[in-house]
Amino acid sequence: MYNSKIIGLGKYVPDNVVTNKDLSKLMDTSDEWIQERTGIKERRWVKDGDGDTTATMGVKAGKQAIERAGIDKDDIDFIIFATLSPDMYFPGPGVQVQHALDIKTVGALDVRNQCSGFVYAISVADNFIKTGMYKNVLVIGSELHSHGLDKTTRGRGVSVIFGDGAGAAVLTREENTSKGILSTHLHSQGEHAEELVVKAPGMGTRWVTDILEENDDNDESYFPYMNGQFVFKNAVVRFSEVIMEGLMKNNLKKEDIDMLIPHQANLRIAQFIQRKFDLSDDQVFNNIQNYGNTTAASIPIALTEAWEEGKVKEGDTVVLAAFGSGFTWGSVIIKW
Repeated sequence: MYNSKIIGLGKYVPDNVVTNKDLSKLMDTSDEWIQERTGIKERRWVKDGDGDTTATMGVKAGKQAIERAGIDKDDIDFIIFATLSPDMYFPGPGVQVQHALDIKTVGALDVRNQCSGFVYAISVADNFIKTGMYKNVLVIGSELHSHGLDKTTRGRGVSVIFGDGAGAAVLTREENTSKGILSTHLHSQGEHAEELVVKAPGMGTRWVTDILEENDDNDESYFPYMNGQFVFKNAVVRFSEVIMEGLMKNNLKKEDIDMLIPHQANLRIAQFIQRKFDLSDDQVFNNIQNYGNTTAASIPIALTEAWEEGKVKEGDTVVLAAFGSGFTWGSVIIKW
């Protein structure tokens, strides 16, 4: 039995910066209104014609992670791609990454767990490596939200939150089981699935033929819906629970956390968790102010930046935690 460890990290965000002031020209909102509710100052949105897609952004982040891992692309045994915004309804972007990076015909798995997607994907990769099935796994979280948002006053409660970008990690085999990923913890509560949802197109609700036939400008089923207060209240509870679950599993205390990387959903959620666990600003990494909520990409982008800035070091206890649509949530405990 092995552990897995992260040996390479990468990220990519579009060049196009969209500020809160920019959004105020599209909808009835303001910089003050957005910052007060979310902590977001700006986000990156793909610009038409730039060529960025969910898959191509994932490729760029993945390539950087492989280079930093110091391995050859053909050393990758498996690819896991987490996203809610694939380039195509099917197939998923995992196979696009395999082709674009010219990696040999390894398996490519797509994970559809939205904001918890990267944590779920890391858990899958960890267990593949633990069992000895694979040695090097490329895990990507990538999202292109901006093309699917309602950029009018009607959609401001959701559209101001989300940004585009990608992050990636290369996991490899670690024989020292006191290092690397110590444990992962995953949960779901499907009874609340429709509290944060995009309903269409979907086989069980409204399919493409319905949308085309009705041609209804007021149809909001293919735009994201979020019951913001309900999501917030559940998130702060589940974040706390799943972080404690991971710490207890490894006989750790909250004082042992060197770095917490929470999913960048809302700065107010992260600050609530920080206060609850009595963590200093140096023990929590947030970058939602600059990128907004990039869903499955948020944790790998933040983890990459924290590592680049020297805030994640060898020997550190690092905690990743996420909560999102589904409801799904999870945590990863790492001895770096």
